[in-house]
Amino acid sequence: MAAAQGRLSDGAGGMDDAKGTEEEARHKGSHNGSTTPPAFTAAVEALRAARLRPQIEVEATRAPQRLAPHAYALEAAVVDGDEDLADGRLVLLHDPAGHEAWHGTFRLVTLVRAELEPEMAADPLLPDVCWSWLTGALQARGLTYGEPSGTVTRASSHYFGGLSARPSASQIEIRASWTPREGLGGVPDTAAHLSSWCDLLAQVAGLPPAAPGDASIVTLPQRRGPQSR
Repeated sequence: MAAAQGRLSDGAGGMDDAKGTEEEARHKGSHNGSTTPPAFTAAVEALRAARLRPQIEVEATRAPQRLAPHAYALEAAVVDGDEDLADGRLVLLHDPAGHEAWHGTFRLVTLVRAELEPEMAADPLLPDVCWSWLTGALQARGLTYGEPSGTVTRASSHYFGGLSARPSASQIEIRASWTPREGLGGVPDTAAHLSSWCDLLAQVAGLPPAAPGDASIVTLPQRRGPQSR
């Protein structure tokens, strides 16, 4: 699976890398030898147990080290055969003492990206549409959240000289974070948030709705063809 590369922000100014192995991710969860809070353990187990669309491959990766006392990270790719249509990362942060900027003890941070046709990338409404896909994916599953923040970035590449035969390429990138509502025992419904995030990945990748009549997924028109893995 092609992991999304880049940097993640927790929406409060902190930034760090999220790379590594699944084994490191499974042992990650507390700093300075402190005991992992039961709420965080339950939230992580719900992420691991979530059942997702078969086109979306998800695996654990090393979590950021400095964004919160406890963190767990996943990377995902929307796969069609041997080709990736979109990829991203989702990081669960937890600070038992609470975080002023989050207005809660949990925070979800994400990076999603996909290739686009240059004509679609030039649409001035594209950033607003992509942001509405994120909020719409959460709302479609009835999730309550607070303090959303993020950016939608368009980037274009043009090739010259020995690379001039390559067509121009454009990419959309969504970086966002939000505070999930905490339920019983102070545990948010992380499985539902993961599913809504996968809905966003599916939209960006241009997948059809997950089920007949499911209006929560609107495909991206004029999308560039899938990229080799």
